[in-house]
Amino acid sequence: MGRNAQWWMLLLLGLGLGLCSEATTPPSPRYKNAYATMMYMGTPRDYEFYVAIRVLLKSLSKLNVHADLLVIASIDVPLPWIRALEEEDGAKVVRVENMENPYKHQDNFDKRFKLSLNKLYAWSLVEYDRVVMLDADNLFLQNTDELFQCGQFCAVFINPCIFHTGLFVLQPSMAVFTDMVHELKNGRENPDGADQGFIASYFPELLDRPMFHPPQNGTKLDGSYRLPLGYQMDASYYYLKLRWSVPCGPNSVITFPGASWLKPWYWWSWPVLPLGLQWHEQRRQTLGYGAEMAATLIQSAIYLGVIAMTRLARPSFSKLCYRRSDKSVNLVHNSLKVIALWCILAAYITPFFIIPHTVHPILGWILYLVGAFSLCSIVINVFLLPMLPVLVPWIGIVGALMVMAFPWYPDGVVRALCIFGYAFCYAPFMWASVVRIVAGLQLSLEREAFFPTRLGESSPNSWFNKLY
Repeated sequence: MGRNAQWWMLLLLGLGLGLCSEATTPPSPRYKNAYATMMYMGTPRDYEFYVAIRVLLKSLSKLNVHADLLVIASIDVPLPWIRALEEEDGAKVVRVENMENPYKHQDNFDKRFKLSLNKLYAWSLVEYDRVVMLDADNLFLQNTDELFQCGQFCAVFINPCIFHTGLFVLQPSMAVFTDMVHELKNGRENPDGADQGFIASYFPELLDRPMFHPPQNGTKLDGSYRLPLGYQMDASYYYLKLRWSVPCGPNSVITFPGASWLKPWYWWSWPVLPLGLQWHEQRRQTLGYGAEMAATLIQSAIYLGVIAMTRLARPSFSKLCYRRSDKSVNLVHNSLKVIALWCILAAYITPFFIIPHTVHPILGWILYLVGAFSLCSIVINVFLLPMLPVLVPWIGIVGALMVMAFPWYPDGVVRALCIFGYAFCYAPFMWASVVRIVAGLQLSLEREAFFPTRLGESSPNSWFNKLY
């Protein structure tokens, strides 16, 4: 009986271990190919890129691609984000350790790309035949499943001499992945210290490879190929003509490789960059804006409350100080003028930092204008300034938005000239408003703060007033 009991215990233990291993093993691929992107933490814009990745995944799902959606996520990505990617976006998440960047001490190294070498993990996804590796700032216009017919490595040359790693096709291989890690340790030359420079140096012969044309019979090619520009259209090409003109290959994917603070998901990117609205339309149709609406409504209520309060209460400026000597009066006058001008500047800058960055541009600009108006109303009432000069920049911003958003420019050059022309014509009004604000502030100081003294009235002696 003892021996039989031991056998039963071993059998149950084996079954238990088998069940546990099955539960922790990631689900098998649904398709032979995958669209993959990566996510890591440690930048000031982690949340914005998380939103961008979700929009990218949902837009691919909307195009009914026949491939798995994959996210290579570092282990420090928050679990709620992982669950949203898996449960709401239908993505498979592969958790990885951050890859050490040996180039982080280079003089030209950008700290934003410290962990971008995690992209090399794409070569370890050997359960797939082909993987299309993507950056978050890609906007898909149509299904690109034909890319899975490309060879072992394929990429687009946005730069005439250097291909871009915002989108490329690869055939996973543990041999290649191991060799890449080995090259990292050996210090392979990397011009920018990021994934772009390393992968470009690893495949230096791609410029001489033939152009990719998908076979009509659906077979997969071998070797390396250059992808037509239509698979990764640089948004800057659009702004020259205000339309696409890419004759080679389908116009399938837009990429936004420019300044990090002008990525399309930021509300201020439109109408500065017209294509930002197209990205937000993609988001509106897929992910929506529920995550930002609570903060937006709270800020709107606060701004409207501030406007109402400043209309009801007009605080007097007369108790800020009282006259002791001509020298102290001049010092106080000049100090208060500087403070007033800085407060006006802060009224226009502050809303930029507190409005949710990824809200829809139209809602973001409306909220900004309401917020700037409400903060300006505080300055107007505190310093008893004339309203119109303080609001001249506000009116100028509204006009600039209308000039930039005008939809009937023949090309980007005319649009740029109109914007510069508007700025040149409006500059005198800005200067006149500054002069008028300073004059109005001087008048308020003399009339309100020191008017009693000029009439020979005694200065207030209350210690409470002296504090002001």
